[in-house]
Amino acid sequence: MTHEPNAIPSRLDPERVPRRDLLGLTALWTAAGTLFFSVVGMMRIPKAAVLSSPSKKFRVALPDTLAPGVAYVPPGRSVALFKDEKGVHAISTICTHLGCIVRPETAGFECPCHGSRYDAAGVVTKGPAPKSLPWLKVVNAGGQFTVDEGATVPPGTKVSA
Repeated sequence: MTHEPNAIPSRLDPERVPRRDLLGLTALWTAAGTLFFSVVGMMRIPKAAVLSSPSKKFRVALPDTLAPGVAYVPPGRSVALFKDEKGVHAISTICTHLGCIVRPETAGFECPCHGSRYDAAGVVTKGPAPKSLPWLKVVNAGGQFTVDEGATVPPGTKVSA
């Protein structure tokens, strides 16, 4: 393509797009892209972006072979259930320091993350945990027990077996 003012353009050279047309096409494609992405975004709205989590209330049947004072941790739950002659109670196994899951032991609980220790009643015996493990609400439902991980009760609260 030559740039001389009086030169005859070749039929093989592309036609020049006027500046106004180029700006108009750019605006049109920008609007179309915006519309496309907004429609895609609106199509995602009906689908919730929240993961389902297990219910805070759950039913559990204690094993018949559960010895008094031995913790029973239901699979997939952060709760330890205990059975003795006075009844059944549940203690949360979430450490009050940073939320790690504590391990039940013969003398109580131990946090594997930072070494906090709790006695069998969930009271802190060694830090850095700032407070005791919470006791959870338990209801006897005819041989099975309903535990509510969202409701705490005063330490020492037990339900009859």
